[in-house]
Amino acid sequence: MTTSLNLARIDELKENAYSNIESYNDPDTPNALEQFTSQIKTILLADPKLLNSVPEYLPIALYDKVKFPPAAKLKWSGWIEQGILPPWNDFKTTVAFNNADLPLVLAVREYCETLLIESCAVLYLLENENKVPSGNKEKDQDDNDDYVEDNDDGYYDQYDEEH
Repeated sequence: MTTSLNLARIDELKENAYSNIESYNDPDTPNALEQFTSQIKTILLADPKLLNSVPEYLPIALYDKVKFPPAAKLKWSGWIEQGILPPWNDFKTTVAFNNADLPLVLAVREYCETLLIESCAVLYLLENENKVPSGNKEKDQDDNDDYVEDNDDGYYDQYDEEH
């Protein structure tokens, strides 16, 4: 059974997150966004229930910290176009979280797995606005040593507990 992705909610989360991100992207205070996201991560890790009132804080906290491998961009494009909320086993193979963010990711997943997936959809849209994903295997120029993708030895096998 396919679960629907609430595209209106995703769009609202995206707009709210983008507004916050832009308000902290000030050339006069270049570290403001980084400091804000660091504070948000600490607060949300201590109490993920705060996401009930400010769900856009999760995509802000993970902004520029989640990688979407090239092949995964095609899946995300399709899920969003068709309004499909991917099941966990499909989702987990399409994102790479920064190792430092894994405690927050795990806490949010335990609190509300759907919100974690929706937030990644927001991050995908923010990263790929006006871009069309291609099937080409392009080399990511970032140093991805700090990111974990789903594989036989990675994060998901160690921490992927069934609820």
